[in-house]
Amino acid sequence: MRVRLLELRLLAVLLAVLWALVAAFLLGGYRPGGPADLLVGLAALVPLGVSLAAVAWPPAARGGIAFRSIAALAVGTILVLLPTLASLVGQLVGQGLQTLLPSLEAAYPWALAILGTSFFAGLGIARRALGPTSGRPGRLGAAVAVGAGLAIFSGSALAGAAVANELALQDRPATASRYGPTDPLLVPPTCDGALAAGSTAQLTLDLGGSVDGRSLGIARARGARARTDFRWLADVTTIREVGLAGVAALGSGGWIRDVGGRWSAEPVADVAGESLDLALVGTALVPSQRTAAEDLGLAYVEGARARRCRVAVDGTAFRAAFPQVRWLVGDADLRTWRGQIDAWVFADGELGLAEGTLGGPGFAITPGAIRAELTATLTATHRGAPVTILAPTN
Repeated sequence: MRVRLLELRLLAVLLAVLWALVAAFLLGGYRPGGPADLLVGLAALVPLGVSLAAVAWPPAARGGIAFRSIAALAVGTILVLLPTLASLVGQLVGQGLQTLLPSLEAAYPWALAILGTSFFAGLGIARRALGPTSGRPGRLGAAVAVGAGLAIFSGSALAGAAVANELALQDRPATASRYGPTDPLLVPPTCDGALAAGSTAQLTLDLGGSVDGRSLGIARARGARARTDFRWLADVTTIREVGLAGVAALGSGGWIRDVGGRWSAEPVADVAGESLDLALVGTALVPSQRTAAEDLGLAYVEGARARRCRVAVDGTAFRAAFPQVRWLVGDADLRTWRGQIDAWVFADGELGLAEGTLGGPGFAITPGAIRAELTATLTATHRGAPVTILAPTN
């Protein structure tokens, strides 16, 4: 019994440490500029207090099944809280949109973490209040009631402070954005005006596709670029290939990692077209392509002002801009395909976001198919920030 009590107390300590980190990051790093920035961090102390109650009065279980069930509740809560904390850190460090609860999907893991922590603490508080000799049904009912009350109080405090702070920010310009300048007086260039890739950038590329409504799979590449040096890795899950892929260029050296393979040296000229944003700007978004670009007006992307420009492209231009579509279509002939690329040009005259779509005959990919579509979304953030590109190693 004492060993089990110690193990559950250790789980409670781990929960408390994670909630302490959440509170520390919110108190120290959550500064979107609202009137209740500090209050959001203070509200995170409420679930921390609940977890500390579990440390002081850990739940106990006499039977093996009860012990495993309570331990599973704590472990499950920890497994939910860990990625939530990691996402919070990435959000704050990356200086992205500091909205904690932008949607129900984003609020869901926070709610699960608070519920799990509250019910775990409720089991210990009920045992402390009713005594270890009390009947199990009565103690369990009291634990559920206490846990529900703690969850409602903790969740309302954190969600209420975060939502109120974010509502107050709706009519205020952002102080910073990972996408570019936030000064509302700056006007982005026209669609046929200057457009460049940043000197450095953090890059992501998401690819997808379908044939007659059936998915061809997805792929996501993440990396960075410093002038002409770049490196990225991609998670590829398509009907053709599954695994990790990558490309790098550093000085006069180039490297390619085929899907599921290892890094191999290649001439830098053979990998230059894989540079993501540089490739897009240098092919589909050259001045001749943007002469007749459609101006879709100004928009704000995470607080940064941008002009949305649309250019028509064929399959040849699309493949040149996004050569990674080979993971979806292989060597299929896309010359007769047609589509468009929407480019967001920010006030610094640089590309920060692009979305491309392309459609064509499905039989080029799958015999007997009618219609196929490809999609690509590219982001280039933190442009101009220091970036270090390292040569890959196997």
